[in-house]
Amino acid sequence: MAKKAFFMMRLNDHIQYLKKIDGRLKGDGDFKGATHQDCKLGQWLYSEEAMQDMSTLENAKAKQVFDKLLELHENFHVQGQKALEKKQLGDEASAQILFTELHKLSAILTNQLLELDGMT
Repeated sequence: MAKKAFFMMRLNDHIQYLKKIDGRLKGDGDFKGATHQDCKLGQWLYSEEAMQDMSTLENAKAKQVFDKLLELHENFHVQGQKALEKKQLGDEASAQILFTELHKLSAILTNQLLELDGMT
């Protein structure tokens, strides 16, 4: 099973990704984002390792939490890409609205990661 520190590292990866989007929306750098499968968290979520980790948990709720995490994570990346696209088009207001939504998704996603961490 995944070590507890693993979930904290993935949580940190997620926060760093959010900071990169924030920086880009503020005009810093040229961060273009990544798909939900290409970021560090996504690389684990869609790996054989994750499936094995989840299969070792006998808690039926773990599968529900994991499945919700997959959905939230994909939506997080979709919204992040939309925010970056709006910024590139010069639509600052829409980019900021989407970034606010991104923070809401991030909070839920963070809670899901912490819940999974508590099940290990």
